[in-house]
Amino acid sequence: MSRIEEFKKERERLHKKVMELASKNMKAFHHLDWQTYEEGVLPVKTKQMMGLVASLVLRCDDCITYHLIRCKEEGVNSKELEEALMVALMVGGSIVIPHLRRVVDLWYEMKEEQP
Repeated sequence: MSRIEEFKKERERLHKKVMELASKNMKAFHHLDWQTYEEGVLPVKTKQMMGLVASLVLRCDDCITYHLIRCKEEGVNSKELEEALMVALMVGGSIVIPHLRRVVDLWYEMKEEQP
C-alpha cells in the first residue's frame, strides 16, 4: 500500500471516530470546511493550492498531505506546484523548508504511481 493509500485509509478511519463523538457544532465546522473548498468564484484547483500554502505555513503535516493529494486530483502540474511552494516559502520563511522537502518527495511518488 502506498503512502497516499495509507494516509487516505487512516484519515477516513479517524474521521469516522471523530464524527461518532462530534456534537452539532463540530459537525457544522467540518461541513463548513468541506463547503469552503467547493467550486465557487475561485476554482477548486486554486482553493486546494491555497489550502496547501496555508498548511505549509502552519506546518500541519496531515493538512499538507491532504491538500497535496487534492491538488494532484485537481490537475495541478509541477510548475504550478513550484509557484505555490514558493509562496509558502516566502510567507512562512525557512521553517517551511523541511515540510517543502516532504511535499516534493510525495509529489514525485504520486507522479510515479500514475498509469
